[in-house]
Parts: sequence; structure tokens; C-alpha cells
Amino acid sequence: MSPQSLTHQLLYIHTIKSIIQNSSKLQYHPPLPSPMSPITACDVAVIGAGAAGLAAARQLRREGHNVVVFEKESQIGGIWVYNNATEPDPLGLDPTRPIIHSSLYSSLRTNLPRETMGFREYPFVAKKTGRRDPRRFPGHVEVLEYLKDYANEFGLSELVRFETEVSRVWRREGGKWEVRFRKRSGGDEDVDEDFDAVVVCNGHYTEPRIAYIPGVDQWPGKQIHSHNYRVPEPFQNKIVVLIGSSASAVDISREIASVANEVHIASWSNSNKESETLPGYDNVWLRPMIESANEDGTISFQHGFKISADVILHCTGYKYHFPFLDTQGIVTVDDNRVGPLYKHVFPPSLAPWLSFVGLPWKIAPFPQFELQCEWIAGILSGRISLPSQNEMMKDVEAFYDSLQASGVPKRYTHNMTGYQFEYNDWLATQCGAPKTEEWRKKIYDATSLNRKARPETYREEWEDEDLVLQAYQDFAKQVKCLKIVMLW
Repeated sequence: MSPQSLTHQLLYIHTIKSIIQNSSKLQYHPPLPSPMSPITACDVAVIGAGAAGLAAARQLRREGHNVVVFEKESQIGGIWVYNNATEPDPLGLDPTRPIIHSSLYSSLRTNLPRETMGFREYPFVAKKTGRRDPRRFPGHVEVLEYLKDYANEFGLSELVRFETEVSRVWRREGGKWEVRFRKRSGGDEDVDEDFDAVVVCNGHYTEPRIAYIPGVDQWPGKQIHSHNYRVPEPFQNKIVVLIGSSASAVDISREIASVANEVHIASWSNSNKESETLPGYDNVWLRPMIESANEDGTISFQHGFKISADVILHCTGYKYHFPFLDTQGIVTVDDNRVGPLYKHVFPPSLAPWLSFVGLPWKIAPFPQFELQCEWIAGILSGRISLPSQNEMMKDVEAFYDSLQASGVPKRYTHNMTGYQFEYNDWLATQCGAPKTEEWRKKIYDATSLNRKARPETYREEWEDEDLVLQAYQDFAKQVKCLKIVMLW
């Protein structure tokens, strides 16, 4: 760590310690608010116990509903549960393959600071108990520990049926929703159970999207999707072509450069540029998009450049996938658009009895999950009203028309770049909840700019200490934070 990075970390620690030491409120632990009394209490099935599923369980039970969370793994956390194992099909194309849910790589750290990443009612502050990671941009293990803390604080694990895999969800004639499931350990028989409503929280970082490359079927090299990347050692002395330019591509390209002979980063964002080395590296090149893969082992890029390569690594994102959900064609996934959905959550003709949490991307996810779930819970109880089915459908169509008129591809329907906080504040207004804190918005924007300016060091060096101060002053006032702020 550079002296400048160390200085930033020490200032960060000192700032938080000062707030904690000067806050007399930290001596008190008022009781948690009691559940609300709903107009209607529903039996609700939640599919998945990752961050979205936990937020759903918390808000639904707080509203007074009866909640069952179905989780096929043996613990909570979803995508944040690291699994060193990988799938036998490195591209993830074989539909019969045994599926590994997690896409985490061993070295992954958050690309958002903990202040803006955490749930609104349960701030993501560091703890000194156990072997915790106090960094502002912590590793994945710390995120999982935070989710466990959240579940413990609100007693959510008792709502989860672990090692229980859902195979089918469908609506019966009487309007109830049927969930078919079986225990993964020793359960040979399917069991059906009915619910008033279903909330889908199964995540969207498990089913890989693969770049189309002409000729790749005859190319003799190896292909892998980042879903099955864990550590850099398998790329020792290899020539690697990595496709992509988002967060995983940035991290993984730098990491494998430490062991590979050459790394060539191909992306559409480089298509109008001359090939150049990545600043700070002598074995990493920025290339335009691949034009073709060839039988002789070479890869051809746009503008006529060609190299021999051993591996193509696809850091090309994921597809929405709901293999258990049977809506008789009402909800579809078309070029990665899940629809039709009102505000990315409710299919108009099935609302409010079927809903989706966590579909948007390019966001700070946990706070948005929280607001979506509070909205869903309030609607199911009758405390909040939805527009008519016809009005919701018109809103959806107008949204899709606006995307088309702006030239936004269908696959970017759930990309919320530039308007996540407007959306979150709309949800907050519907729920009668406070809008997004200004410091949270400013930290998110400052981090985005810093990530572009300092792609190698943004996790260690930043210039928004004043916003961090505002965040922790806010945290010190919150009842939920009082039990967890124990930093140093």
C-alpha cells in the first residue's frame, strides 16, 4: 500500500472512531419497532435467501405477513457465498450441468464503499469482533458476514427453509400460487404448498451470457466465462483474450496479468481506438472487439490486427433465468428484458401476487432491494395502492417506447445508469419513507468518478472524507446502528 493510500485508510479509521467516541447515544439500545398491523396478512413465499430475499423477508414480516423463504443452499447469502468449485462446463452453456450459484472470485472486493452499499436501516459499518475486514471497500467475506449480521438482527434465518430447491411456481385456478419443492438432502419426493403471493429473489449472476465470435467453434483454444473464474494460476504463461469492460473485466484482467504472458482486453468501447497498452502494465493491451476466431489458433480483431491465443475469457455478464417459474407465457425473458413489469417489479396482470426484486443493475443494490421490498409488502397488506392493470400496462409500454426512441437496446432495459436514485426516491414516496440521503448519492457519484480516474487505486485512495463524515454522523443517530457500531 502506498503512503498516500495508508494515509487515507488511517484518516478513515480516525474519522469513524471520533464519531463513535463522541456519540453519547451509543450507550442506549432502544427496542426494535414492533411489526405493523396490516389491513391484510398474506402467506408469502420468497424464492432465494440472498440479499434481496433477506430484505424481502424483513420487510414482509415487518408488515405483518407470514413468510417462508426457500433457499437451495445450506446458508444465507446467495451470490456472496464463495465457492471454490467451478462448473464442469467452463462456459456455462450446458443446461444439464450441475450449477454453482456463486460467481465470486477469490480476491473480489466491493467496487462500492460500505457507506453507500449497506441497507438504509442497517448500516454497513465495520465491527471489531472476530476476523472482520474493516476496509472501506471490503472483500466478499465481509459482505457475507454483514448479511449474516442483518439476518441475526431481525431474526430472519428462522424463516428460511435451507437446502430446499424450488422446481416449479405456478398460479392455480383459484388465484393461489403453488410452490413445488424438495429437500436436497435425502428428499426424493416433491412437495406442493400454496401461498397468496410469491416474491422472486433468485438473483441474476449465475447464468452466463457469452459473446458471439464467428469461427469460434473451429478455434482450438480454451474458452471460459468469468462465472467460473476463481484464481489467476490456471492462466500461468498463457496468452489470454479477455472480452468485456465492466467491473469483473477490470479486476480479472489486472489479476491474471500477474501470471499470464499477455492479456488482450477486447471490448466495443475500444473499437474506435488504436491498440495501446494498459497504463502501468507492459503485458496488457486494449484491443477493439474480436472479428473472428480461426482454426490456426489465432484471433482476429477489428482493423486487421491478429494474435495467437490460448484462452478466451468472457467477462460478458449474465442472463436473467427463472427455470422454476411458470406464468403461462405472461412473464418472459426477451433479449434479457424481463417483462412486462411495472417499475421492474410487478407483472400488471399478476400484480400484486407475483413480484420480482433485484432486477436492475448499475446500482447500489441493497438499499434498492430494501425499498422494493417495503413497497411490495405495503401493497400486499393493502396499506399502499397500485394503479389499475390497464394503467400499469400503459406505463410499461411508455417506458419501453422511450427506451426504443433513445436507441437503448432491449437487453439494457434494467440498466439504471443515471436514474437509480430517482427510482429509489419514487419508491420511498410510495412507501411514505424518507428519500435517499444526499451523502449516499454524492458518495456513489464520487466513487464512480474516482473509479474512472484511478482504476488501480480507487479502493485505497479517495477524496470524499467530508461525505464519509456525514454518513457516519447519520449512522450514529440510527437505532439499528447502535448495536453494531463497534469499530476498533
